[in-house]
Amino acid sequence: MRNLLPLLLSCAAPLSATIVGRVVPPESLSVTRVERSPVADRAAWLAYLRRSEAAMRADRAALAAERRPGQPIPPPPREATNGSGLALDRETAWYASAEAKAVADTVVSFQTPAGGWGKNLDRTVPPRLPGQSWTGGDSKAGGYAAQDGAAGWSFVGTLDNDATVAELRFLARVQTRAPDPRYRAAFARGVAYLLQAQYPNGGWPQVYPLQGGYHDALTLNDDTMIRAVALLRDVAAGAGDFAFVPAATRQAAGEAVERALRVLLAAQVVADGRRTIWAQQYDPLTLRPVVARNFEPAALATGESAGVLRLLMAQPNPSPAMHAAIEAGIAWFRDHPVRDSEWAKTADGRRLVAKPGAPLLWARFHDPATGKPIFGDRDRAVHDDVNAISRERRDGYSWFNSSGNSLLAAYDKWKRRQG
Repeated sequence: MRNLLPLLLSCAAPLSATIVGRVVPPESLSVTRVERSPVADRAAWLAYLRRSEAAMRADRAALAAERRPGQPIPPPPREATNGSGLALDRETAWYASAEAKAVADTVVSFQTPAGGWGKNLDRTVPPRLPGQSWTGGDSKAGGYAAQDGAAGWSFVGTLDNDATVAELRFLARVQTRAPDPRYRAAFARGVAYLLQAQYPNGGWPQVYPLQGGYHDALTLNDDTMIRAVALLRDVAAGAGDFAFVPAATRQAAGEAVERALRVLLAAQVVADGRRTIWAQQYDPLTLRPVVARNFEPAALATGESAGVLRLLMAQPNPSPAMHAAIEAGIAWFRDHPVRDSEWAKTADGRRLVAKPGAPLLWARFHDPATGKPIFGDRDRAVHDDVNAISRERRDGYSWFNSSGNSLLAAYDKWKRRQG
């Protein structure tokens, strides 16, 4: 467990009654930070940074080698409207079809030299062309399709939005029904990428090779780490779609899962001597909650915490430490719902309005020290009232969820199974 340490919020005199702090961007993971850190396994962290830097150089060099002077650069790949865009819920027989194999061929072609994949891409397009970017334009991120300069190289290998994990699951499914050495080799490289990207303490960054800024944080956001752990757990089991995986890879995957579970237990935030839930992202060296984008403060995160608790409850023989983490997390959820309110569409955009008897809600973010909901805005101001932030952010972000309702129901079933 990680005791609560001060948030990276500057809490100078508030500009209004609802501003409770300001977001301060986190530091990147660097050699300088590691060398001045008291971490016991400093050598492992320094070796990790060397591997990441080498992988970044290799990725850049591979793309540069494909781009010949005087030849036009192919346009960036087409983006998907939602996540990976990969079909993982078709009938079993479909994964042996020519259509599925065509998608798998495209997936293989867009694997980066480091072994990962970019995010939000349409995998139904033809295979990658020489010199074509591995990632799309991603207008939400301000555009990074060029990949030919420091400002344009982004998400070239990531776990964000189910990237890499979805590609690996898809390849395993097709490989099992339509064996092909190319699919098997790409899958092996992808698992090796996940193992290489895992931090020495068991967590994962959002982007690998490391990109800097909040992308270096140990990331639970949108279940990034939970999906990676679930995949490696299935790889370690070696059943179903993963029966073809060699024993050595299964063992390495199982060891990675154990490291990940240990860091998840260590990262459960403690406030006033009591375990609470988990943050959306953490400083990889200190496990302090850190900020991400300008409107994402260092905070307890309910959606991600529900995912962690479900993962812990799914363990076949939960340890006493896991039991304690689960009980504390469930108690926190029971104590922190938003009652008699609805996150509703109004003439002035989304607003939280009073509605007696409405289904329970949980805010996406809660202040770790007080447990109260908090909300960020584009200007880095952190508010305690969602109705006080800009309409653009009220309408453009998921500030509330109902994750606690299904979580509490799942806990009741888990508790009965425990006897």
